[in-house]
Amino acid sequence: MSSAATLVRLARQRCSRRVLQHSTTSVRAFSVSAALSADPWLLPNTPEHVEKTTSPADAPAPTPLPRPGEPVAQMRARLVYQSRKRGTLESDLLLSTFAQERLATMDESELHEFDKLMDEPDWDIYYWATGKRAPPERWANSRILEKLREHVRNEGKVVRRMPDLS
Repeated sequence: MSSAATLVRLARQRCSRRVLQHSTTSVRAFSVSAALSADPWLLPNTPEHVEKTTSPADAPAPTPLPRPGEPVAQMRARLVYQSRKRGTLESDLLLSTFAQERLATMDESELHEFDKLMDEPDWDIYYWATGKRAPPERWANSRILEKLREHVRNEGKVVRRMPDLS
């Protein structure tokens, strides 16, 4: 038997002895305070998270940065980047794959509408797109938000991953 195999066999014997020795003892928590405090990071799509991340109904629309004379090609490039670098992985994945699939075929008015949508808070966009929350009146009849919802439904069951930045 090789020396490596002997070492593995001895390690297994030691581990099994420890398990047997400790199996009769009581289990003790590592931290007393861990049980007392709740997890501050709520999971997305839970009722608590939806409630905590809801923007006030009377919140005004975000004021977009003025970009006078921005060429359409530059706007597309900026929107590709902004759709990927949102701040939450859920929004990054939805918006970047949407931008990868649809941005090249959008006309200028749709690009401006998508640009305005990108100014909204991440979780609002996420929950409007997934249908967990109704959008405010300013987005109720949006063609872009409807296209995003269609993308999120993923009826073709496409496996999506974050697109590469080129």
